[in-house]
Amino acid sequence: MRLGIFVLILGYVLSQFYRAFLAVLAPVLGSEIGVTPADLAISSGLWFFSFAVMQMPVGVALDRVGPRITASALLALGGAGGALIFALAQGPVAIHAAMVLIGIGCSPVLMASYFIFARIYSPAVFGTLAGMIIGFGSLGNIAGSAPLAMLVAAVGWRAALFGLAATTLAVAATLAICIRDPERITAANGQRGSVLDLLKLPGFWAILPLMAVAYAPAASIRGLWAGPMLSDLYGADSTRIGTATLAMGLAMVAGNFAYGPLDRLFRTRKWVVFCGNVLAAVAIAVLAAMPDAGFWGVTAFLAALGLFGASFPAIMAHGRAFFPPHLIGRGVTFLNMFGIGGAGILQFSSGSVFRMASGNTAEAAYSALMIFFLAPLVLGLAIYLFSREAPD
Repeated sequence: MRLGIFVLILGYVLSQFYRAFLAVLAPVLGSEIGVTPADLAISSGLWFFSFAVMQMPVGVALDRVGPRITASALLALGGAGGALIFALAQGPVAIHAAMVLIGIGCSPVLMASYFIFARIYSPAVFGTLAGMIIGFGSLGNIAGSAPLAMLVAAVGWRAALFGLAATTLAVAATLAICIRDPERITAANGQRGSVLDLLKLPGFWAILPLMAVAYAPAASIRGLWAGPMLSDLYGADSTRIGTATLAMGLAMVAGNFAYGPLDRLFRTRKWVVFCGNVLAAVAIAVLAAMPDAGFWGVTAFLAALGLFGASFPAIMAHGRAFFPPHLIGRGVTFLNMFGIGGAGILQFSSGSVFRMASGNTAEAAYSALMIFFLAPLVLGLAIYLFSREAPD
């Protein structure tokens, strides 16, 4: 099982890479095949949308089929196939199609890991384990910054994507070989349960709005808008963009590791999540107020957003503590659907917001974009105050 978890981490490295690599490729895709930042906002949003739509089927498959076949088959067909289409793309439509397939391929990897953790380990340590796999998996976020920029400069973006397609297929094959499915569990009364049973859990519904908006700002800005923002405001090239996004990526890795044990340190999940996201909101507010703070000033606040905005595993642990054993697969994927779906909707909509604001100065346009991400986060935090502390 340890080997299987290691390979799942490799799969999640790819998932993190694919959701973040468009920011670095933005300049070369624009110059070579005419893909604009607004096109990439749609492509990135489609990745999140297809990922989110797959969560409920993935949850049912995890509970009924198991993580081995679910993760390996989808990663091979969707992930490797989508990367191949991306490598052959001649315009934005092909990029859109590729990102849809890649989103489908990446959809089961993290949830397969969480399913195994939830079935083997106690809820008390789930947050630490969830943060650990995201922390290690976020190496893909880092690989999609400066290292990708160097690779593209050395071999070109098409060759890089062909290599990624082959790597994704190899990881999928290894998953099929190494993962062991936990023993299946059904409810005591013989019923399989449904998503409606999850919504009946007291206080659980108040977690969902924050789950839908907390991940979106860091994911969208790191994965898409950081590159155009630094290019438009400061004339940054791919190398400087790679440096800035690397700093933000490292901060996100640190945040994922830090959030995990904090619930046990402070003996609360709810308030760790709340306070961390308040600090993330402050970072976004500063970026909205001072987009002209200078290249390194903006980079510092992007890193702060990455650090405090990495609360995904902590929110997941808060929700997971409510789930009965026979609904773990559907429970974690239901939460993930809100997290990824919310990020997809906001990222998809961000392109329209930017286009509407682009008639003003570049600084004003990016300020409007930051406010667009800030407002839902503040609302989600307000609703989250009504959630219950985790039962364990």
